[in-house]
Amino acid sequence: MKKYDAIIIGSGQAGTPLAKKLAKAGWKTAIIEKRFVGGTCVNDGCTPSKTMAGAARMTYMAGRAQEFGIPSDPSQIDLKTVVDRKNSVVSRSREGLLKSLTETPGLDLLTGTAAFSGHKTVNVTYTDGSADELSADHIFINTGTRPRIPSIPGLDNVPYLTSTTLLDIPEKPEHLLILGSGYIAMEFGQMFRRFGSAVTILERAPNILIREDEDVAETIAGIMEEDGIRIITSADVKEATQENGKITLAVAINGATQRISGSHLLIGAGRIPNSDALQLQQTGVAADDKGYIITNEKLETNVEGIYALGDVKGGPAFTHISYNDFLIVSGNLLEKKQRSVRDRQVPYCMFTDPELGRIGLTEKEARAQGFKIKVAKLPLTKVARGIESGETRGLMKAVVDAETKQILGASILSVSGGEIMSVLQVAMMGHITYEEMRNNVFAHPTFTESLNNLFMTLDND
Repeated sequence: MKKYDAIIIGSGQAGTPLAKKLAKAGWKTAIIEKRFVGGTCVNDGCTPSKTMAGAARMTYMAGRAQEFGIPSDPSQIDLKTVVDRKNSVVSRSREGLLKSLTETPGLDLLTGTAAFSGHKTVNVTYTDGSADELSADHIFINTGTRPRIPSIPGLDNVPYLTSTTLLDIPEKPEHLLILGSGYIAMEFGQMFRRFGSAVTILERAPNILIREDEDVAETIAGIMEEDGIRIITSADVKEATQENGKITLAVAINGATQRISGSHLLIGAGRIPNSDALQLQQTGVAADDKGYIITNEKLETNVEGIYALGDVKGGPAFTHISYNDFLIVSGNLLEKKQRSVRDRQVPYCMFTDPELGRIGLTEKEARAQGFKIKVAKLPLTKVARGIESGETRGLMKAVVDAETKQILGASILSVSGGEIMSVLQVAMMGHITYEEMRNNVFAHPTFTESLNNLFMTLDND
């Protein structure tokens, strides 16, 4: 048995920097990765999808070029070149991470599948079939999640796509059917519509993007429909079949069954944790009924010395949260800090175009928590920079405490929505009131400048 000070299972956005930092601090460290270093973000998520979304926006803007007096014809999309460029960007990121891991003294990168074999012992099965037994006083689980495949009759016999496999499709789908209306569905739906595919989104719930306020979700739905995407809500898929190269879904919509056909099917129905193969019971680590590993506010599991970081522990599933998990654990272990997840801000973006930047409480969350609130809203049609640049789709919305005048949350649906949201995030960190933001001097003409106008809408409340 090989003895280490630390074993890290998974090389995602928490595991990779943690492995390097522990090794540099003198810990004998092993990091185990069964596939590619970098986790979902680098290989299947942020890096590849946003690279392809950049190509989709170029296509969209080329299609609008004549509005600006510029001749252009974006009708001939070379999807292979788009995918090749994406692969090049991913490869550079992956190789950079691989180099940084392999060149760190005191750190062993092991390529194989890990499973607990006993109390704080881990069995690693390598790609050639050989195996090693490892042990450590400190073990960190950073295995992430994977697409959830719903239980639908006939789906096993249909060649469906996931957010991972769709990234490598060689030719654009003629008609892409998407199950689910979350962030993945919105991003990929708009992307492939811009590449020239017909797109139909099927959502079982009555509304799309159920975590967002209804006015924000409705605005996004309107933008998608304006782009030519068909959205069907209250759609319960009963069966999937394939015939003559077409995928057909039997869908119950408001009590009546319809048959909807397309050339390709994307499953965008959420994700599940990669904990089932870890044999957690061998070391006594507890998980919930969905398989997410249970941790306390310092990311410790119920077994002393074993931690879970990133998406596998549930909660907000974002790259930046995973990285912050690394900061919490490394600070506590190496610097004797008392960091925790308590009260940390959870910003996030949905990278449609315009993109949605979100921070803090939604209006419905603030009301449910009993706050006395004011709600500021400003359509992009009233934003000077939006008018000048031809980007007037979207809205800015902020929720403020009517008594303290503190900003409780914001939804910014705009070009550079994430950047504008980040300004409000910093204001919330500094306890800057909405009145101070209303009166602040921002450079003109910028999108951020319209935060003045956004909070001016509250002057008559």
